[in-house]
Amino acid sequence: MKEANITVPILAAQYNELDANDRKLIDTAREATTRSYAPYSRFRVGAAILLDNGEIVAGSNQENAAFPSGLCAERTAAFYAHSRYPDAKFLTIAIAAIGTDGQEIPAPIAPCGACRQSLLEYETLAGHDVRVLLAGRNEIFLIPGIRHLLPVTFSEF
Repeated sequence: MKEANITVPILAAQYNELDANDRKLIDTAREATTRSYAPYSRFRVGAAILLDNGEIVAGSNQENAAFPSGLCAERTAAFYAHSRYPDAKFLTIAIAAIGTDGQEIPAPIAPCGACRQSLLEYETLAGHDVRVLLAGRNEIFLIPGIRHLLPVTFSEF
């Protein structure tokens, strides 16, 4: 038997340490939280995806009384981005959240497992790593690719 270790490369940064493009993407994700429909959890999430054609597509979580019928911000943004710009490749996704107290969460949160798997499809389609920016009030995590969030993937590739 052999042990395998999986590590996730994460760079933690302050907002003012980011370049203008990353700040714009995070600002767009934060703004998208205002369009969240979260009457049940009161936890609002926004996501913004930068495409290789220069477009930024945003999405927010959309809840439903039949809980499995809702959709996370990451998949809302991803599905809309690909349906609107099917030939564009994803470059970066930023994710931000507002907690139940109405304030931006202090520490970054990562996408759920279903979103990680869905985003991995678009990273595979892009043929390169899709950067991930996880925004919290106190710091921002920069992760070089979706595959780092889901290192043991369900894939036939």
